[in-house]
Amino acid sequence: MPRYLDRDRIAILAALILPLAVSLAFVPFRASHQNTNVALIMVVIVVAVAANGHRLAGALTAVSAAVWFDFFFTQPYQRFAISKAADIQTALLLLVVGVAVSQLAARARRLRLIAITDANYLAQIHATAELAESSKSADPVIALVTNQLTGLLGLRGCRFEYGTLIGHPPRLEQDGSVVWDRKRLDVDRVGLPDREIELRTIGNGHFYGRFMLDPTPGNIPSLQARLVAVILADQVGAALDTAGNR
Repeated sequence: MPRYLDRDRIAILAALILPLAVSLAFVPFRASHQNTNVALIMVVIVVAVAANGHRLAGALTAVSAAVWFDFFFTQPYQRFAISKAADIQTALLLLVVGVAVSQLAARARRLRLIAITDANYLAQIHATAELAESSKSADPVIALVTNQLTGLLGLRGCRFEYGTLIGHPPRLEQDGSVVWDRKRLDVDRVGLPDREIELRTIGNGHFYGRFMLDPTPGNIPSLQARLVAVILADQVGAALDTAGNR
């Protein structure tokens, strides 16, 4: 995990430096290049940073790119002001497109994390999918995933609750983050909260229940492990949906 944290820090620095550096490199040629071409180059920079960092890095790059595009490539030059309507539109589009693309690139990065390089994770997903397909009842799938989650996340315990949402415990989300009291916890730094966490099971858009996860204090499961846990819970949701439609 530290490898990814280091890469994120580098991405933040790149978000602040790269748009300025590229802008300075193109300033001598701005008379011979249309502003739209410069804006497209800035979007490429946003994609590159976001793909190797995270949403914040991508968004910062988009803002930085729009600011320096305004400063260097719209008249009056070297001022944070724009006199032409077309340049205003280009700057706004650069900002909007840059932020949107950064979100997509960050999501692609998360999917790449779970492009699962760990053969054990792949084996667990495959075993659950096979059981869900062959079993006439969802109970064996729930039992299997309960054991898998315990080992995968290093839990003290794990249980499944059918169709109930009592209380407001911390929740493991689809993107592997943990939300508690409307706040996103920094799991990679402080670990899971020392109380039960819910992991909901959804099948075909229907809520069927939730796994209640009892974390081990001090244990910090990786983002990859948390994303695999979400996939396993989704397979339980699919099994419950199939069983309910038989």
